[in-house]
Amino acid sequence: MSQLIGVDVGGTALKLGRFSSDGELLAELTCPTPQPAMPGGVVTAIVDAVAALDPEGLARRVGIGLPGPMDAEARVARVCINLPGWQQVPLAEWLEPQLQRRVTLANDGNCALMGEAWRGAAVGYDDVLLLTLGTGVGGGVLLNGQLFSGHGGAAAEPGLISVDPEGPPCNSGNRGSLEQHCSIAGLRRLMDRDPQTLDQLARAGDPEALAAWRDYGRWLGVGLSSLIYVLTPQLVLIGGGLSAASDHFLPSALAEVEQRVQAESRRGLIIRRAQLGNGAGRLGAARLALERLRD
Repeated sequence: MSQLIGVDVGGTALKLGRFSSDGELLAELTCPTPQPAMPGGVVTAIVDAVAALDPEGLARRVGIGLPGPMDAEARVARVCINLPGWQQVPLAEWLEPQLQRRVTLANDGNCALMGEAWRGAAVGYDDVLLLTLGTGVGGGVLLNGQLFSGHGGAAAEPGLISVDPEGPPCNSGNRGSLEQHCSIAGLRRLMDRDPQTLDQLARAGDPEALAAWRDYGRWLGVGLSSLIYVLTPQLVLIGGGLSAASDHFLPSALAEVEQRVQAESRRGLIIRRAQLGNGAGRLGAARLALERLRD
């Protein structure tokens, strides 16, 4: 039975998994992302990591998730706004001769959504919005059971929508984007603590920490409200590293959605934490390799 490799490229770590064709994890590897995360260094790191993960060459197809849009052919990373030097990088073309395997690329939020749809919280749903909350805010959209990426491959960047026209500048060129309010940096603007400390303080009942998480949830709810009006999904999943603290912020996000979104547009809507954690991206990348790259 053929095997697959999924790679999730993040700003601090590369997360890899080798999977069976039905999504069973056979081996995994995490290694640091080279700093600065320039394309050449990341290519070398991926080649070395794949060789370590699959020394016998059992997996012939590789899917790679990256924080930004790809071209329509899923061969070129068009831009990764939070990684230096990533503009129009022909990553698949660079990697294939070194890996001696076929490669497809995808937005990391789309990969996480595909992972959840394959073996996670989105199984059985056709219309799904996923938000990943962490260093940035990404996500993906499933419509009628199909991943939506638009005619040029750059659609579904929910973190870049505007929620505050006078807000902090975003690397995308926008101001007051959802990412600027709901990323780790946005959380720190509310209370200057790292997320783990803020989570611990809130669990201990610290009123300032609890207030910061409530305000964070309100901003998330504002962004979700606009997205829900456009997409009317069955299911909204909250993933990424900050989702571990969702008990603190989801109640205020839900209250904001209920206040802002008319009942008919949220009929039957479920909003909950994603299931697969940091493994969703690599699993979804492998799933896209399975779908796009035929043996």
